[in-house]
Amino acid sequence: MRLPSIFFGHGNPMNALSESGYGAEWRRLGEEIPRPNAIVCVSAHWFVGGTRVTGNKFPETIHDFGGFPEELYRILYPAPGDQGLAGRLQSALAPLDVTLDETWGLDHGTWSVLRHVYPDADVPVVQLSIDARKPASFHFELGRRLAPLRSEGILIMGSGNLVHNLHHYAWGQPKAEPRAWAVRFENRVRAVLSSGEFEPLIRYEELDPDARLSVPTPDHYLPLLYVLGTRQPDEPVSYPIEGIEGGSLSMLTVCVG
Repeated sequence: MRLPSIFFGHGNPMNALSESGYGAEWRRLGEEIPRPNAIVCVSAHWFVGGTRVTGNKFPETIHDFGGFPEELYRILYPAPGDQGLAGRLQSALAPLDVTLDETWGLDHGTWSVLRHVYPDADVPVVQLSIDARKPASFHFELGRRLAPLRSEGILIMGSGNLVHNLHHYAWGQPKAEPRAWAVRFENRVRAVLSSGEFEPLIRYEELDPDARLSVPTPDHYLPLLYVLGTRQPDEPVSYPIEGIEGGSLSMLTVCVG
C-alpha cells in the first residue's frame, strides 16, 4: 500500500502542549492514515547550507525556540532514528552529496506535530535538511526522488507553514482575524493545488502579489514542495486540516494520496 505524503502547518510551538484544537486534529489524522514503518520529515527548522540526514540511533529532542513556558522545554519525543533508512536516503539522492549528521535531532517542526500524530513515539523518524542555497525547483525534484519510499510504508512528511509571517503575528491572540493577504494567498495556492499542475507553486514568488508578505522567507514554504514532488499521476490532493493562526500563520495540512 502506498502511503500518503503530508505537509503539516505546525504553527506556534505551543500547539505541542494542547490536546485540543490543532493537536486533536493531528491526532485524528494519525488514527485515520495507515501506520507507517518509518517517517522522513523535512522541517522548516533545519534550514542549512547543504543536504543532510540525521544518522542518530536515538535522536535528541531539540527545543529550538525561546521565550515559551518551561513546560514546553520539558517535552521529550523519544522516537528512534533509523540508520538504515538514513543510508538509503543517501543512495536514493545520489549523486547529490548527502551528509550523515549526528549533531542534529528532531526539532520542534517535527516533534510538536508527531507527539500528537504518534503519541507513543514508536515510529522511527529521520530528518532531511533543507539546503538554503538551492532554488525551489531543487527541493521539488528531491521530493520526486523520495516518492518510491511511499510504496515501502514510509511516510514523507513536510512541516512548515504555507503562510508564515511572524512580523504580523498577533501574539497572545491565536484566533485573531486572518490577514486579508494571507487568506488571498492561501486561496490562490489551494486553487493551483487542486488543478494538479504544480509548476506555478515552484515559482511561488510570481504566483500572487501577496507572496512577499505570505512567504517573506522560504524556509517554511519549501517543505510543501517536497511533499508535492512525491505525487503520482491522478492522485488526489486534500486538506484535512485548515485554519489561520494568529492572523498570519496558515495551519493548512496538505495530503497527497
